[in-house]
Amino acid sequence: MATVSLVLGSGGARGYAHIGAIEEIERRGYEIVSVSGSSMGALVGGMYAAGKLPEYKKWVISLNWMRVVRLLDFTLSRGAIRGDRIFVQLTKILGALKIEDLGLDFTAVSADIAHQKEVWFQKGSLIDAIRASVAVPGLFTPVMQDGRVLVDGGILNPLPIIPVVAAQADFIIAIDLNTGDSSHSHIALPSNQYLKRSGMSDEWNMPESEVADQRDEPTAKADQIGGRMDVLLNSVEVMQASLAEYKIAGYPPDLLIRIPKDLCSFYDFHRAEAAIEYGRLAARDRLEALEKGEPIN
Repeated sequence: MATVSLVLGSGGARGYAHIGAIEEIERRGYEIVSVSGSSMGALVGGMYAAGKLPEYKKWVISLNWMRVVRLLDFTLSRGAIRGDRIFVQLTKILGALKIEDLGLDFTAVSADIAHQKEVWFQKGSLIDAIRASVAVPGLFTPVMQDGRVLVDGGILNPLPIIPVVAAQADFIIAIDLNTGDSSHSHIALPSNQYLKRSGMSDEWNMPESEVADQRDEPTAKADQIGGRMDVLLNSVEVMQASLAEYKIAGYPPDLLIRIPKDLCSFYDFHRAEAAIEYGRLAARDRLEALEKGEPIN
């Protein structure tokens, strides 16, 4: 059985594609022995390393727009969202696991903006490591720890390849969520699952049929935040796309699975099922090419 070191990139809701890719990698008989991730890559990778990916998948598929909004606990300090409600749910799935007790090597990457350097979590609380890695500046409040101000790992390293090199697996497979790549353009999803959206300010306004009976404070605040988040998150994605290419050039993986930026918006967390399926099909395409000895770059 061939072994794989898996690198899971950052990219918001597109990170759901990691779930489908992991399922396809395992279905084809590969053994994943090491995982490194930034932001959503750290979250999905942590769930996988803990053996909790099926439970996490079931939960995210159950999320509709209103359920996502009700998970958002807005604040006026340091970030738009504290994230406590989200992490209550994630802790129910993960429990109090420590990274060193997982069945494989795992690294969650965060960025310490106080000291301008990467932080690799390879031991300690798994849920705390994930929280530090997903703290998108301006959207989620940062994690304050030992004099460090920890935010989304994708700020400095959206595709953390180096942490898995030492595992010496047969293959390093990296999944980049911030590309303009169209190599999987033949992959068709049902029209009712198509994910691309114009922006948060449009996406975060409920259809009138749903608004009538459900106007509340979280919905109002989500609408207010939407416009400025469009600008912030689009800027972050442009930066991460450039950084990812730099990381790939420095340490080329054996196989790169490119997930296009227009698959879905950064914050389409209520559209998991189609993103998961796209990730599975994209992984299938690249693995088939690898197994047939076809050019893969």
